[in-house]
Amino acid sequence: MHQQRKSDHIRINLQEDVDFKHLSTGFERYRLVHCALPDLNLDAVDTSTTLLGKRLAAPLLISSMTGGTPEASAINQRLAEAAQAAGIGMGVGSQRAAIEDPALVDTYRVRHIAPDILLLANLGAIQLNYGYGPDECRRAIEMIEADALILHLNPLQEALQPEGETRFARLLPKIEAVCRALEVPVVVKEVGWGISEEVARRLAGAGVAAIDVAGAGGSSWSQVEMHRATTERHRRVAAAFADWGIPTAESLLMTRRGAPGLPIIASGGIRDGIQMAKAIALGAAACGIAGPFLRAASQSTAAVAELIATLVAQLRIAMFAAGAADIPALQNAPIQRAEGSSIL
Repeated sequence: MHQQRKSDHIRINLQEDVDFKHLSTGFERYRLVHCALPDLNLDAVDTSTTLLGKRLAAPLLISSMTGGTPEASAINQRLAEAAQAAGIGMGVGSQRAAIEDPALVDTYRVRHIAPDILLLANLGAIQLNYGYGPDECRRAIEMIEADALILHLNPLQEALQPEGETRFARLLPKIEAVCRALEVPVVVKEVGWGISEEVARRLAGAGVAAIDVAGAGGSSWSQVEMHRATTERHRRVAAAFADWGIPTAESLLMTRRGAPGLPIIASGGIRDGIQMAKAIALGAAACGIAGPFLRAASQSTAAVAELIATLVAQLRIAMFAAGAADIPALQNAPIQRAEGSSIL
């Protein structure tokens, strides 16, 4: 069941149009203020940063996507190889399949290819309401020698899956218990519908180390589930949610208000280095990208490396043109709402 679902998810994301139909990330509503006289040289712009105790050459993560199938294994290896070469981070897809079937463990393992990267393990937070606890979380971390654990929140996706697990009541205390029990940082992320200010506040109170907003505007998992539908009713139910969610830029601002002390990862529809720069100016510590990396990794390691190089070049030039010499300067760079002149 798990393997078939994971194969379906890869195939649908690569072959079907699963983007939000009308809802955008919201980044088009903001613009960095152009600096015609930057007091720096382009080659001196420093894109490096530290996230969860690890140095990154650029504030970029290959977002958690896959594992559990032979195809997923090849994708993860290509992603890891390129991440290691570029000095950026990556997460793996949900490891529940490998916890339940140890034969699948190798489809997630990439540490031998990427000894130095920030590597994030991943489990669905909902599993904590279905019998999982700190022990299974430790197994996920040890399985891939991860630096941190992502617990992902996906209530809408679970509700749209006929086989979905939807008992989300009293989940926060279990997340809190995992945060207390583990020796590595715990990151909580959505899967593409965003984190609100109130949820960010509750997560910060529970002791999470970082929040990945995974907002709306990129790939829509309701569209993916629509393409997986086996009945007309299931298809119609999923189709109605094509534009559900909090746009990534708005979710980022909400999360910054709700959890002002935590590093925030901005993901969900980020497609170029200018959007990365805007996200960082709006308060993100780093950015995550999934869909474009999945498409690149389905081709080759070289295609992944080329995408990383393009994103980092765009980010570097955006920083230069905004007069920001490094990531802390970019986090304090003036940014305007596009429809007005108020500078955030």
